[in-house]
Amino acid sequence: MNQILTVTLNPTVDLATSAERILPGRKLRCGRPATDPGGGGINVSRAIAILGGDSTAFIAVGGATGERLVQMLTVEGIGLSIFPGPGETRQSFSVTDRTTGDQYRFVLPGPEWTEPRVTLALDEIGKVVARSSYVVLSGSLPPGVPLEFPYRLAEVVARKGGRFVLDTSGAALRRVAELADPARGPVAHVLRMDHLEAEELAGAPLSSRKDSADFAQELVRRGLARIVILARGADGSTLVTAEERLHAEAAEVPVASGVGAGDSFVGAFTLSLSRAEPLATALSKGSAAASAAMMTEATKLCTRADAERLFSACPTISL
Repeated sequence: MNQILTVTLNPTVDLATSAERILPGRKLRCGRPATDPGGGGINVSRAIAILGGDSTAFIAVGGATGERLVQMLTVEGIGLSIFPGPGETRQSFSVTDRTTGDQYRFVLPGPEWTEPRVTLALDEIGKVVARSSYVVLSGSLPPGVPLEFPYRLAEVVARKGGRFVLDTSGAALRRVAELADPARGPVAHVLRMDHLEAEELAGAPLSSRKDSADFAQELVRRGLARIVILARGADGSTLVTAEERLHAEAAEVPVASGVGAGDSFVGAFTLSLSRAEPLATALSKGSAAASAAMMTEATKLCTRADAERLFSACPTISL
């Protein structure tokens, strides 16, 4: 199996709790909080571990919260490459209204970075990228990290002979689209985005699977990635390459929380690729893991038992 390295510059300690009702101006009595390591890349590494794989998580941490995060990941058996962050590692929290079932997620920005620290982080990541490894960048960028960071990291990974997996959104995703040049080759090996992110980048609705596949194939032609995946929520995920157009169904499951579904998908999909399994298999495994994560509460990820059980309920078809 090829090595998997995940990158998280803006990790967090996630707190999740619930209250009978969420109303303004009142002191809300909450339930006992659940505490989990958080941040896109960290959650991808955790999902890989849950599914029986191994990875190394490159994380930037600082302060007492950073120490707590390292301890939590060590207990979970996650391999770590620790980089000194510029300040105290952030915390995030979510509160579920038990009366309505609505979930409120509060995400803090994290400490401010400077360009010298960004350059140093890229150098350090380059030292731990192995040839033929998969390098996953997922989650938000901290304040001060330039929007070009995913593109710059892609260049580092390419020089080391690795394969870059990018799950990003918003301004950073738009910047990657601006910098992509098909004459220079694909920026990433895999690019994943959710439905709303894809529609924002497309500037138009993507109502059908065909719409998603057409737009994803346009991104392949523009040089953003060799493989582009568009998550379509309850409709599953659409994957395209220059030659293939595939779609994996999402399983019908009781929904407890949508938190962690995307990271569970990326973890399962990347783990499958690292084992040299076919794209169709990897797509079904990703969809099954995402569906399994929908069944868990708060900030919990998928479970291995549910992901394996739901694999047959997430068939991949050609479009």
